[in-house]
Amino acid sequence: MNQAVKPEKEEDHHPYRRPRDAATLILIDRSHPKPRVLVGKRHDKVVFMPGKFVFPGGSVDKSDNRIPVAAPIPKELEANLMKGSPKTEPSRARSLAVAAIREACEETGLCLGCKSDAGAKKLDGVWQPFADAGLLPDPSGLFLIARAITPPGRVRRFDTRFFTADASSIAHRVEGVIHADAELVELVWVEIGSEPLADAHMMTKNVLRELDKRLATGPLRHDAPIPFFHFYGGKMQMDILPGAI
Repeated sequence: MNQAVKPEKEEDHHPYRRPRDAATLILIDRSHPKPRVLVGKRHDKVVFMPGKFVFPGGSVDKSDNRIPVAAPIPKELEANLMKGSPKTEPSRARSLAVAAIREACEETGLCLGCKSDAGAKKLDGVWQPFADAGLLPDPSGLFLIARAITPPGRVRRFDTRFFTADASSIAHRVEGVIHADAELVELVWVEIGSEPLADAHMMTKNVLRELDKRLATGPLRHDAPIPFFHFYGGKMQMDILPGAI
């Protein structure tokens, strides 16, 4: 299934750049009558989407596939990550899920994991917050909501997978990550469609709209269809990828 999406204005044109694999994590708080999602406001001086409210996320690191985890990613999640073009290998699928957890901790100080004092001793560097808390990252509760590839001609291009996880998965909080000079200067839990999201990037709004539809049907499932936003024939398209069975 192929649907046209309102095209973005291409303000600048640059030589072709291959998209970099990236992962984003949408944390959902279900303790209120209406679900809330966590977004962070980017610093006004960053190059990519300055001043916008975004989900925590970033590029996959080469070491993400080698990091020990508390539990493997579900086979259904792996199958969903391998859909669409360009294809994704199983090891890359794991890297994407782990990268979403790493980026969320780096940018928000919120760490998703399970206790494993022995396993946590193997972590260091950017994973030090997990080691300090005796945690291993746990990707077993992630769901894939959408995939989007930045159009050609942009300064930066990403092949981004948007994951969700329940706020109850947060096992540790690192203080002092959010401040006036950080990449994210503010964190807020907001209802989908609320005021802080009015000026969000078009793709953020697209993904939130799809997430809202998923949440309206009940608990998240791996067999739900996955929207895949990509540039084709001069405009942004949305393909619908079947969920894992």
